[in-house]
Amino acid sequence: MEEVKRILVVSGMMMFSRKAIRYGIAISNKYGSELFVIHVVHDPVSFDGWFPVSTKESLQKRKKKAKEEIDKIISAEKEGGKHIEEIMVEGNPFNEIVKAVEKEKIDLIILPTHEEGRIEHYLFSHINDKIIKAMPCSVLLVKSEPEFI
Repeated sequence: MEEVKRILVVSGMMMFSRKAIRYGIAISNKYGSELFVIHVVHDPVSFDGWFPVSTKESLQKRKKKAKEEIDKIISAEKEGGKHIEEIMVEGNPFNEIVKAVEKEKIDLIILPTHEEGRIEHYLFSHINDKIIKAMPCSVLLVKSEPEFI
């Protein structure tokens, strides 16, 4: 395997992201890599105007909930001394992921993926496709079923 010094796990819908984060932790531990977890909270209104108007308050609530969920998953690793850089941003998921890859000089991106219903496929699946095609580094897709806490 190539030298993987910096790994970025993309966290999306948390019920599908847990397994991808665990893969990131395992690979990071095995290769002594730095680990970053990014969660992008986006305003659905900016997503082609297909959803009801969102407020700043609802964005902040989603951001807080995502942070709590990520913290639950990685808390044991952090308590064990593992440094995991959490990146919580608002904006367009594709643009924010590209920025993070460039800024942090990422060698491997780990993306969660899952079986999608028709509406989900139509609205969201293109983001992973865009990321895979645009990235200057390797991409690992982690398929999972929903996990609920």
